[in-house]
Amino acid sequence: MCLLFSPLRLRELTIRNRVFVSPMCQYSSREGMPTDWHLVHLGSRAVGGAGLVMVEATAVSPDGRISPDDSGIWSDAHAEAFRPIAAFIRAAGAVPAIQIAHAGRKASTGAPWRGGKPLDVAHRGWEPVAPSALAFDEGHPVPHALSVAEIDGVVEDFAAAARRADAAGFEVVEIHAAHGYLLHEFLSPLANQRTDDYGGALANRMRIVLRVAEAVRAVWPQRLPLLLRISATDWAEGGWDLNQSIELARAVQPLGVDLIDCSSGGLVPHVKIPLGPGYQVPFANAIRREAGIATGAVGMITDAHQAEQILTEGKADAVLLARAMLLDPYWPLHAAEALGADVAWPDQYARAHTVFAK
Repeated sequence: MCLLFSPLRLRELTIRNRVFVSPMCQYSSREGMPTDWHLVHLGSRAVGGAGLVMVEATAVSPDGRISPDDSGIWSDAHAEAFRPIAAFIRAAGAVPAIQIAHAGRKASTGAPWRGGKPLDVAHRGWEPVAPSALAFDEGHPVPHALSVAEIDGVVEDFAAAARRADAAGFEVVEIHAAHGYLLHEFLSPLANQRTDDYGGALANRMRIVLRVAEAVRAVWPQRLPLLLRISATDWAEGGWDLNQSIELARAVQPLGVDLIDCSSGGLVPHVKIPLGPGYQVPFANAIRREAGIATGAVGMITDAHQAEQILTEGKADAVLLARAMLLDPYWPLHAAEALGADVAWPDQYARAHTVFAK
C-alpha cells in the first residue's frame, strides 16, 4: 500500500492523503482580505489532489502582517471573505486549513518582487513589535518591545483569529511559531533579551507559545486538530535548536497540539543553511521520535518516491510541499501515478486522466 496516499486521522478529522500544501504568502490581499487570486490559487491545489490545503500566514492583527498585501483574519469581515474559499477546498475533497500568525519584527516589508525592503509609515508601513528592541538586520527598524499587557493582547488576538477561522469553515488551524516571526522571536535567545517572565530560561521563552496554544485550543473545536509550525533550529550558535524544539513539542502536546510542522531558520539573516533535498526531515524525525507527537516534514521535498520514503521510514506523518506545488498544482495526482496509487481524479478532468494513464 502507498502510505503517501493513505488517509491520516487527526482527532475526528480524516485527511484523504498525506500531501499537504504548505502555507505560502501570495502578497495579493487587500487590507488583509483574500481575493479571487486566493480562491483560484488554493482551490486549484485542492482540485489537484492534495489532502490538506493551507492558507498563507494570516495575520491576527493589522500590525502582524509581513507586508501590507498579506492576508489577515482580525475581523469578522475577513472570516466571511474566507468562507467561500474554505467551502471550495472542502467541496474538492481536501481539508481547508489556515495558518494564523504575527510577523513581529519582520513585519512592515514590501512584497519580494518589490524588493522586500522595510516600509515606513509614508509607504504603507507601520512600527513593528517584538519581544525586545532588536532590529532584524541592518536597514530594518528597531521594533517596539512589547509590554506584558501587550503580550496578553497578542494571546487574545490569536484566540480571536482561531474563533474566526472556525466561523469561516476551516477544519485545521496552524499556529505560526517559525521563520523569525513573533512567536519564534520569543523562543530564541538571539531575539529575546527580556528579563521578565517571558525571557531568559527556556520555560520563560516558551511561555507565550504555550499560552497561545492553550488559548487557541480553548476556542478551537475539540474534534478538529491544531498544528504548530516551528523552526527547529536557527542555524546559529546560541540560538534556538533541536533540543529546545523537542522540549517545546513535549510541552504543547498536553495542551492539545496534534502535529508539529517542522521547518527551520528565518530568525537571523546571513546564516549558512545546508540546503538539499529533504534537509529538514531529520528535525521531523527527531521530534516525532523523542516527543511522541505527529510531525510534518517540509523543505525541498519534490519527488513522489522521496515523499513516500520519508513516510515509510517513519520520519514524519505527512509531507508539506511548497515550491513543488507552485510549479505543479496537480503534483499529488501525478505523484499517485508515479507510485501506482489508485487516486480518483475530478470528474471534470477524467478524460485527461485516461489519456495520461496510457
